Amino acid sequence: MPLTALLAEPLSWSKGQTVYVPSYSHIFVGDRLKTFDLTASLAIRNSDPDTPITVTKVDYFDASGRFIRHMLKTPRIVRPVSTLVYVIDESDKAGGVGASFIVSWKSTVRVSSPIVETVMIGTGMQQGISFTSRGQVVREAEP
Repeated sequence: MPLTALLAEPLSWSKGQTVYVPSYSHIFVGDRLKTFDLTASLAIRNSDPDTPITVTKVDYFDASGRFIRHMLKTPRIVRPVSTLVYVIDESDKAGGVGASFIVSWKSTVRVSSPIVETVMIGTGMQQGISFTSRGQVVREAEP
């Protein structure tokens, strides 16, 4: 079997999911627990080339699991191969080092599951840092 086949993730088909997405509004640096503030971008990427999906919930939580706010006021349709983005500003420290999002989406037919991830970036102390965190499906929609 080719190495690329071993490394590729299996294609996931679904009519809806709830996804947990880790995020960070800051990370710790140095010996004295100094914080490095970050801007976090949540991207919900509809990977299906033919069918739109509907995002029904985007909620933001802090490190202790306490609800902070609804990011989505009404359901949003995400067209095929397009992306819905939400940004948590660097100055917004409410989430802390263990912030997270809960994202729910649905479709009328089975589609390839969206890619849901956060990208964190920050500059300070004469350096820059960036990294990503991929979401984890925690619930499959009822058939």
